[in-house]
Amino acid sequence: MSRIDVPGGRDPLLHLWGGTGNKLTGPAAAFSDAVYRKSTLPLREFEAARITIARVNDCSICLSLRPEGGPGQAFYDAVLGDGAGLAEREALAAEFAQRFAIDHLGMDDAFWERLHAAFSDDELVQLGLCVGSWLAFGRLNRVFGVDEACRIPLAPHGPDRLHHVPQV
Repeated sequence: MSRIDVPGGRDPLLHLWGGTGNKLTGPAAAFSDAVYRKSTLPLREFEAARITIARVNDCSICLSLRPEGGPGQAFYDAVLGDGAGLAEREALAAEFAQRFAIDHLGMDDAFWERLHAAFSDDELVQLGLCVGSWLAFGRLNRVFGVDEACRIPLAPHGPDRLHHVPQV
C-alpha cells in the first residue's frame, strides 16, 4: 500500500519517482540509471551485491529482476543461500553488500585486506556506489510502499536488459 497520495489512475512507483520530490527525484533517478549503465563491474559480481541488498531491503522489485542472458537461478540461489559455488569475487561482493547494509562499522582490516587482494580501488568504489544506491532507493521504495512491481526499464552494463522473474 502506497504511503503517499497518488492521483487516481497513476502508478505509485512512477508517481514517487516522477511526480514528487521536486528537484531531487530526477538526479536520484539519473544516479540509479548510471549505476546500471555505467558500472564496469563484471555482471556476476554486480548481481551478487545487488541481490544481497534486495534481500536486506526485502525489496520485491530487485528480488524479481534478472538480467537477460545473465546468471541462472542456481547463482541467485547460491547468493541468497550459503554462497556455495560462488567465485571468490562474487562471494566478496555479496559479503561487502551485506556488511555495508547491516554492519558498515564492522568492516575490519582483515576484511579490507581480502577485498584489496581481489578488487582494485576503482572496483571497490564502484561497488560501494552501487550498493549505496540500491540500499537507499530500495528502502525508499519499501518505506513509501511502492515496490510491488517495477515498471521502469533498467539496463545494467549497457545493452543487457533486466526483466522480472515471476514471484512464486
